[in-house]
Amino acid sequence: MDLAALIDASGPPRRYVITGGPSAGKEAVLNEFAERSIPATEGEPAREIYRAHRERLGRHLQVGDRREYSREVLAAFVQEYAAHKHGLRFYNRGIPDGYGWDAFFGLSPYAELEEAARIYRYDAVFVLDPLDSFTAEDDLVFAQDREIRRVHELIVQGYYDTGYRPIFIPADDPAKRVDQILANVSAPTA
Repeated sequence: MDLAALIDASGPPRRYVITGGPSAGKEAVLNEFAERSIPATEGEPAREIYRAHRERLGRHLQVGDRREYSREVLAAFVQEYAAHKHGLRFYNRGIPDGYGWDAFFGLSPYAELEEAARIYRYDAVFVLDPLDSFTAEDDLVFAQDREIRRVHELIVQGYYDTGYRPIFIPADDPAKRVDQILANVSAPTA
């Protein structure tokens, strides 16, 4: 595979989502993209917005806080999408992730989310299968194993519900996962 031809920063925008539930290994995969100089989201916008809410509220988000949080995350995802004008880019989560997270907290989809999911379309969605073990200590970890799996399932369902056919990437070493993702991405045609 010719990585330079695949990246081709002069071509039209090509957008690919990396998603999955908590403990799927997204951060490690995105770090691998960065090490290979492949354009991708830096950090995790939803996590930073969460931290700002938690700092302002002085506690973790509760169900009553979720809609405002969801709208802020949606705005960040739309902004990142619209800012990308040329070439390939991998996104740390995508707009339809909102369907899964909102469903987990018992919220139905709202008009702005549904409209954004129709307007801002990705070329493909890669779902990272959950890792076998979860050892990271993180201030956002709130879920027991069954909740992690449920969030993962709801996120995947959100992509199906918005017309995507996700490509599933098995749990593996981050470099091997990136190789598998890149094998499913085509270089732009003239």
